[in-house]
Amino acid sequence: MSPGIIGKKIGMTQVFRPDGQVVPVTLLKAGPCVVVQRKTPATDGYDAVQLGLVEFAKKPNKPTAGHLKKANAEGVKYTREFKLRPGSGDPKLGDRVLVDQFKPTDKVDVTGVSKGRGFAGVMKRHGFGGGDNTHGSMFHRAPGSIGASSFPSRVFPGTRMGGQMGDVNVTVRNLEVIDVDTEDNVLMVKGAVPGPNGAYVIVRRAKR
Repeated sequence: MSPGIIGKKIGMTQVFRPDGQVVPVTLLKAGPCVVVQRKTPATDGYDAVQLGLVEFAKKPNKPTAGHLKKANAEGVKYTREFKLRPGSGDPKLGDRVLVDQFKPTDKVDVTGVSKGRGFAGVMKRHGFGGGDNTHGSMFHRAPGSIGASSFPSRVFPGTRMGGQMGDVNVTVRNLEVIDVDTEDNVLMVKGAVPGPNGAYVIVRRAKR
């Protein structure tokens, strides 16, 4: 049993439970994947497996082509590493990882790169309230005081200010698997996952 799988975000929709409840879901094209490399404590110092998503890809460079040829994994474009935990089994080089390892009601953690919003101020980035909009006010969207002058005479690291918003790794935990389509390799999870449609995501079994 693999600790996870690589996929692509298709988009969001909604489904109805038998009792009529509406459930927002995200469709993920999960797999097929192949084990490209197996890392062991004896050779690498830790236990992990490198998976590659099988999809149409341009011809890789020579080092990558040689790395994929060892596992007979031509056609792999996107690879990611998964640490193995007790109960994850012992995957072998060249083994295929499919979406059928997940079942409805399973809980998964989904990791992806959030949408980039560019440079954003404190009101958009951190939800600050801003100042008065009344006549004469010169304090509308500014962050306010960021530190005292006499003590500590500096700005503390981590102070919330304007800056780059989004375009970071985000993990959404404990999403429920609603349905699994083994024919089309589609995984349906409850709720939203980070990133735009078409973005790569990592689906792992929930840790908590």
